[in-house]
Amino acid sequence: MNTPLRWPAEAIWEAVAPDLPGFTVEILPEVDSTNTELMRRARAGQFDPILLVAERQTAGRGRLGRDWQSGAGGQSESSACPSLTFSIGLPLAPRDWSGLSLAVGLSLVESLHPDLRLKWPNDVYFEGRKLAGILIETVGMADAPGARYAVVGVGINLQARRAEGLNTPPAWLHELLPGTQAPDALLQVAAPLIHTLKAFEGSGFAPFQARFNARDALTGLDVVLSDGMTGRAQGVDGVGALQVLSAQGVQKVTSAEVSVRPAPRSVAFKS
Repeated sequence: MNTPLRWPAEAIWEAVAPDLPGFTVEILPEVDSTNTELMRRARAGQFDPILLVAERQTAGRGRLGRDWQSGAGGQSESSACPSLTFSIGLPLAPRDWSGLSLAVGLSLVESLHPDLRLKWPNDVYFEGRKLAGILIETVGMADAPGARYAVVGVGINLQARRAEGLNTPPAWLHELLPGTQAPDALLQVAAPLIHTLKAFEGSGFAPFQARFNARDALTGLDVVLSDGMTGRAQGVDGVGALQVLSAQGVQKVTSAEVSVRPAPRSVAFKS
């Protein structure tokens, strides 16, 4: 029989609420997608700051339309897809939204483990394999011109999960932190991530640039972009654009729909 998970809702609320009035923490046993649920609420006019956690997602979504089905993990090592899945919703009004997803990814790796790296724009990697993903969506707020309600969804693999349909088998947190349960991981990342979102709102991506580049998994590698461009990754600039040294010089890549992978030897860029 599985032991119910004990979520640290009160501890997270105490760490966040003084700086974010109206903040709440909600745990759902099951939902189609935490992002989808918060976007539904936002479109119905609910713009309160919230951390929404799902013990199970039945129609989770990742970037580029990929699925992310999950269970919370921690109850048993035999869970089909043991992950931590949650979304944070809050109004934001930064002067420039560029680099937000990079700042989110950076917050996660800094909170979880020093051996984690970032694959542009926001995937969390361990030893060349994806451990966590991020999906950010926004909706306008009629009563707050200049602000948007941002929904930041996070999925973190806790235990080994199936690799069917994936080019590279995924990584999982138990490789680095054995025995970590979903509530433990949530306590590590939730409050720092909310503080990161508020810091980004005030200062943009520039203060995060050097820290992102220190964790960048692509710097110095020959890469191929989904549009066919090849070159050598050279970190990100002050607004989070990926800098790629190509035969035409340094190119700045900003589209969130670009896939970047290590280049095969036959097309490796030579400086």
